[in-house]
Amino acid sequence: MAREFQRGHKAKISDLTAGTDLYVGVSIAGPGLTFDISCFGLDANEQLSDDRYFVFYNQPKSPEESIQQLGAQAGDSESFRVTLDRIPAGIHRLSFTASVDGAGQMSQIGPGYIRIVAGGEEVVRYSFTGSEFSTERALMIGDFYLKDVWRFAAVGQGFDGGLAALLKNFGGEVAEEEAAPEQQVPAQATGAPGFAPPPQAAAPAPSFGAPAQAPVQTPAQAPAPAPAFTAPPQPAAPQQQPVHSAPTMVGPLTTPPAAPYGQPPHPPQQPGPPAYGQVPGRQPGYGGQVPPPAPAPAPYGQQPAHGQQPPYGQQPAYGQQPPYGQAPGQVPGQQPAAGAGLAAALQPYKEAPTGARWTPQNQQLMRVDLSMGGQAVLARQGSMVLYQGKVDFSYKGAGFAGRIVGNATGQEMQLMRCTGRGQVFLAETGAHLHAIELQGDGICVSAENVLAFDESLQHEVRRIEGHGIPGGALFTMQFQGSGTVIVKTHGVPVVLPVTPTTFADSNAIVAWSAASQVIISSQVRLRRNAYPGHSGETVNLQFRGAPGNFIVVQPYEV
Repeated sequence: MAREFQRGHKAKISDLTAGTDLYVGVSIAGPGLTFDISCFGLDANEQLSDDRYFVFYNQPKSPEESIQQLGAQAGDSESFRVTLDRIPAGIHRLSFTASVDGAGQMSQIGPGYIRIVAGGEEVVRYSFTGSEFSTERALMIGDFYLKDVWRFAAVGQGFDGGLAALLKNFGGEVAEEEAAPEQQVPAQATGAPGFAPPPQAAAPAPSFGAPAQAPVQTPAQAPAPAPAFTAPPQPAAPQQQPVHSAPTMVGPLTTPPAAPYGQPPHPPQQPGPPAYGQVPGRQPGYGGQVPPPAPAPAPYGQQPAHGQQPPYGQQPAYGQQPPYGQAPGQVPGQQPAAGAGLAAALQPYKEAPTGARWTPQNQQLMRVDLSMGGQAVLARQGSMVLYQGKVDFSYKGAGFAGRIVGNATGQEMQLMRCTGRGQVFLAETGAHLHAIELQGDGICVSAENVLAFDESLQHEVRRIEGHGIPGGALFTMQFQGSGTVIVKTHGVPVVLPVTPTTFADSNAIVAWSAASQVIISSQVRLRRNAYPGHSGETVNLQFRGAPGNFIVVQPYEV
């Protein structure tokens, strides 16, 4: 009997079957949609270092024919023959994917699956539906991967972009001909192995052949000790795959529901009272809380995403990334299509769709997809609240010199190193989290405000000289290079431009651009609250710099 896998489940191939000549079937369909189903043969770095191991409609087999595309058969939308003991040593992973050819998205698909058949018997199946995805246009379904021995993993991860985007993600190059893919040609027309009646069951090493014609498989039939490749049983009559033919909701609801979490109770089209310091009827200036009517370029240090993202720390407007509590693709003010009951109650808290390496799930929870980018993540120890897939956690030491500097400056970070192929969810004490992407530039952040960052970023302790303050100097961490750093704040911060008259309390400042010039501005030389009547504001930082520099201040003092 076939084992049913869920997303993230893994198993050794030897635990599923003794055979190494396997049939892989993929079923995926949607109303009006056409799919490209492919197999990527990746190296140890999970990159397509040899384009000959990209098996798809225009290249149906690998050079030594260890991976062959056979076409639609036995009720499967696409099928492959995988001979594990013939795969070259440089190939460590086989990733089976499906992408939409043309318009459409993965949320429109019906029930689908990937299955493995050995000796004519289905040994494992992983099923999925369109309700698990959102606007993604591609899907990484399942993987064969080599870790001492060959194993199988049910991936089920959506991916923004189509086949070309998947190819670039795996390090391949898109040829001009792929812009208009041709009709899929069955593998039999290109010299793939044909089907013939299988040999007798008593034969010790049966050759590749067709499956039995019986529509129902008898459970009592046991596969040979080392079954050769055999396709699954061909059904007597083709069965229509169930798909979503029409939306569940055919008209708007008459009773407007409550506003989702993070949205105001009144419609967003209604103009509210002007923000503090704003003249009624005038466009809000820098730092205003009403978003501009036209999308503006992302501010310095903000992680780009699909569409226009709101400024750092500001609630997103309609048409941008949905806020926490609102389902992806849901129209504001409209109830989700889910019916009453537990599913409807949990719908607003559904996981945000994949497609980016760093994705905020809400204001206090951040998800990183380690399978994208091909690099490790350094995170504060104990910040992991959930992970999916194969993820390894190890201690990241700073070394003897690093510990000495960290203890002396107060900028020591206790870090763990996250590697593997999966998703890790990070949070800490309900702090607000913000992903800041660096593209060759730099940012200064206090170590206590750093939750995680890409290992590719260079980081070091930076000294801020000053006289007349306790300790004689202040210290901060400077991050530079290409990657993302996750900054945590108490509450929603504010981003201000650097001017010659910009001062910030050293206990409230969170971050600033590395190009800014920082000067200590100490009003008194005694510690805070050292004598009665003292104002409590002892050490301030004055910032100077060219236009484009910024500071980030939180509504909280450490």
